[in-house]
Amino acid sequence: MKDLLRYDKMVEAALRGVVREALARTAANGLPGAHHFYITFKTGFEGVEIPPSLRAKHPEDMTIVLEHQFWDLNIEENRFGVTLSFAGKPERLVIPFEAILSFADPAVKFGLQFQQVAAANEQAEGEPAKIVAPTRLEKPRAAKTDKPDKRAKAGEKPAEKGAEVVTLDQFRKK
Repeated sequence: MKDLLRYDKMVEAALRGVVREALARTAANGLPGAHHFYITFKTGFEGVEIPPSLRAKHPEDMTIVLEHQFWDLNIEENRFGVTLSFAGKPERLVIPFEAILSFADPAVKFGLQFQQVAAANEQAEGEPAKIVAPTRLEKPRAAKTDKPDKRAKAGEKPAEKGAEVVTLDQFRKK
């Protein structure tokens, strides 16, 4: 039987709400404890706003890290914006929640992976929906070795060090 209610889309929307809520709490209060986020998104997705130089380096997808150096994190219903430093230059990124491919918080070994919108739309008729449930990450490896003493909070100026773009392969089970 064909899933006319599209439970897969409902579940995915609910899980994107988890990402929205985590970012909203961070925007309001800063990152608590050792929490930090790895967010991978489709750079060519409609509504993604990134500098042309970053789009040229990452034509398909890109992973950003929200940990020590991020500023002006603001959350809207369907997207979020954040300023990160790339090669010592602050750059504004605006990312629709639907553009997100994965979200991870290695501090608590938590991760979500989302279906690509096009792949979900091309699902064969009669084929059961594929839902990627939340996963617990195993033994994440630190992506950075030198960490500043204080976490950046809203309103602080960007530091000299650039943002780090990483892949989530280091968090996947082998």
